[in-house]
Amino acid sequence: MLSFWEQDAAPLHDALIVGGGLVGLSTAIQIKRRKPQWRVTVLERGLLPSGASTRNAGFACFGSLTEILSDIDRMGRDAALALVEKRFRGLHKLRESLGDMAIGYEHHGGYELLMDAQMEALHGLPSLNVWLRPIFKTDVFQQMKERNGQSAAASMGFNVRQVRAVIRNPFEGQIHSGKLMTALETRARESGVEIRTGAEVVDFDENDSLATLWVRQPSSKDRLPFRASQVVFCANGSTHRLLPSAGIVPARGQILVTEPIPDLRWKGCFHMDEGFVYFRDLSTPEGPRILLGGARNLAFEAEATDEMAITQTIQGRLEQLLKDTILPGKAPRVARRWAGIMGFGPEKKPVVKRLGPRTVLGFGCNGMGVALGSLIAEETAAITVD
Repeated sequence: MLSFWEQDAAPLHDALIVGGGLVGLSTAIQIKRRKPQWRVTVLERGLLPSGASTRNAGFACFGSLTEILSDIDRMGRDAALALVEKRFRGLHKLRESLGDMAIGYEHHGGYELLMDAQMEALHGLPSLNVWLRPIFKTDVFQQMKERNGQSAAASMGFNVRQVRAVIRNPFEGQIHSGKLMTALETRARESGVEIRTGAEVVDFDENDSLATLWVRQPSSKDRLPFRASQVVFCANGSTHRLLPSAGIVPARGQILVTEPIPDLRWKGCFHMDEGFVYFRDLSTPEGPRILLGGARNLAFEAEATDEMAITQTIQGRLEQLLKDTILPGKAPRVARRWAGIMGFGPEKKPVVKRLGPRTVLGFGCNGMGVALGSLIAEETAAITVD
């Protein structure tokens, strides 16, 4: 039960942000820039961001060849290219805002491995480069050529019986997700943003003059009211719990990391299977490792959950790809496994809109939070303070 003092002295906030991940913290920072006098508070249910922000693969990417071609087929060329441009612009803004060193940015390029089933995408490569040239001013995708009589797949140590072609993209990189969130939290606190962790929002209500968030206290079943002039929902994968009508569904991404691999032949971030499988090198003091994740298209329905768990179906597929395709003939040991929860809308476009007189939704990462988070935050903050 709440004491009289707890109930009576609950402060009024100018803006409450639900979700302390990349979009939530970035939105809070942007609101403080526009309204430095506002009291802005972020409510995060975990001690660390509990969705995808610190549990992702750390890709600074905007889409592989097959993924973009698939998006063009599904949403049309103009919409797909606009989304690529927004992701690319968002990555530039993130790096410019926080600095490469602060976020552990490494620029080794992006790659895609094409199997037999994806070889048809090569026919669309020249046209896609032409369509992307206004954004990047040069060709984006290139098929890697043989060197010294060896295919690109062979020189990188991949299974040449499975990998038919390797596509390179020089514009992508990779980050350290933990460093990114530390840098954002530091920036937020320096801006005057308050951050409350262990604050799980379980309900809300609003009227024309005020919105109230009900927060479950970790040590009891009591619900503590937080009141604000504006409430902004940036919870991504858990948005559906508070806003079931928003059409946002959770999507679990599973990841594994290997023990050190001394003779790893490549650096960079890689995609397979229209972006559903992804892997990268991971620099550690003990030596390079491989981070490998995805394959949720193997079990779409089962992975449409916010349960933070790993499954044998997905982990088994990732291990198979690791041993058969990425490092054939070797048996790398797995050092760590985890899952993160993303949020996906009915379309891949960001969703930033006012829900009511006192509530705003800032969502739309769809698995591209690193690329889109900064721009979504700007748009969300602008709607909130207007």
